[in-house]
Amino acid sequence: MENIPDVPSPNGFFDERKAQSAPDAINKPNSGNQRPPTSPASPLSSPVQTRATIDVLRTPPKTNPRPSIEFDRRYDGPFGRPSVAMARRPSLPPLRGLVNDAETDAIQLAYVGREVGPFQPLPPSLNYTLRTRKMAIFLFWTIIVFDSVAMPVALYFGLWYGVGPGNPNNEKLSANTVFSIVTAAIGGASIVEYFVRFWRLYRKESTCVVLGAHRWYLDSFHWNFSFAWIVVMIELIIGSVPDDPLIRLLSMPLTTMLFVFGTLLLIIDTFRYFRVPAPVRISSVPRGAQLRPGIYSLIEDICAVDGSGGTEFREALERRYEASHVFRAMLRRLGEFWAFGAEGCAVLCTILIFGLNSVDAAYVIGWSVPFVWAGIWTLCTFWYVNRELKKEAGLWAAEANKARV
Repeated sequence: MENIPDVPSPNGFFDERKAQSAPDAINKPNSGNQRPPTSPASPLSSPVQTRATIDVLRTPPKTNPRPSIEFDRRYDGPFGRPSVAMARRPSLPPLRGLVNDAETDAIQLAYVGREVGPFQPLPPSLNYTLRTRKMAIFLFWTIIVFDSVAMPVALYFGLWYGVGPGNPNNEKLSANTVFSIVTAAIGGASIVEYFVRFWRLYRKESTCVVLGAHRWYLDSFHWNFSFAWIVVMIELIIGSVPDDPLIRLLSMPLTTMLFVFGTLLLIIDTFRYFRVPAPVRISSVPRGAQLRPGIYSLIEDICAVDGSGGTEFREALERRYEASHVFRAMLRRLGEFWAFGAEGCAVLCTILIFGLNSVDAAYVIGWSVPFVWAGIWTLCTFWYVNRELKKEAGLWAAEANKARV
C-alpha cells in the first residue's frame, strides 16, 4: 500500500459516503490499474492497520461523485417513508482500483462492523439543546432587533422630524444627509456576526467545518447570507444617493432578505421533489447526492457555527436524519412552512410598502413586520417540533419493542 497517498480524513469520517457504495465498488470489473494481490503480510492483517487503510481510502475522488444506490432509492417524501428500523448499508468512497478484491472485502467488513449495530432503543441523539443557551439567544436577538428595527425607525423619525425636512422651522439636515446617517448606522450587529462566523469557519483549527469539505468552502448559509447582503447594499446605495431619497426602496432590506431565503428554500425543495441531484455542494450534502429539504442546511449551519454546536452537530444531525423517517418528514414540512411563509410575508410587505399613501407607515412596516412574522413562525415551529419529536419517540419505542420480540 506504499503508493496510496497519506491523506487523512478531515472530520473523523468522510461525508461523501454517498459518493459510491462499497458493494458497487466491489462488484465493478477489475480495472487495468489494480494492484496485484498482496502477500500474507498485508497491511490489513490487524484491526489498527485496517482502520488506517480505511481512513487513507477516504480521499475525495477527482471526478464528480455518483450517489449510491441506497441513497437514491430512499426518497424522503412525500411518499416512500421507510420504517425507522430500516437498516441501510453504509457507503464508502470509490476505491479507484487501488486495492484488490481481498483487501476490498476486508475494508467493507471492517466498515460495516463499525457502522452497523443492533437497533437502538432511542433515535440517534443530536447532542444539542436550546435550554442551556436561552440567555445567549435572548441577548443576541435583543441586539439584532434593536439594530434592525428600533434604530432605523427611531433615527428616521428623530432626524427627519427633528432637524430634517419634516421640520421646516428647524431644518439643519437635508433629506440625503438624514438617510445617509440612517443607512450607515443600521446593520452593524449583522456585519459583526458575519465576520465572526467567517473566522469560525475559515481558521485552521476550526471546530465547525462542513463535513467532507475544505475550510475555504465556509458553508451554504454563509454564501446565501453574503448574496442577500449584496442585494441589500445595492438597494441602500441606490435609495440613499439621490438628493430626494427613495424612502420606499429604503424600506425593503428585511423584505429582500425574506425573498432571498424563501426563494432558495423553494428552489431546493422543488429540485428535491423532482429528484434532481444537488447541482452544487450544499453544506454537508455533496454535489451529485440526493438533496435534502432546504431548511436542513440552515439548521445545520446555524446550530453548528452560530449556536456553537460544531462539526459534531453536523454529524449528529446527519445520523438522525438518515435514521428516522419522522424526522425527515418533519424537516420537509418545516421547509415548506418557512419557504411559503417567507415568500408570502415578503409579497405582502412589498405591496404595503409601495401601495400605502403614507411613506412613514411604509417605512415602519418594512422595518418591523418581517420580525413580527418571524416571531410568530418561530412559536409555531417550536410547537410543531415538540409534537413531532414526541411522535418520533413513540414510534421508535414501538419499533424497538418489535425488534426485541
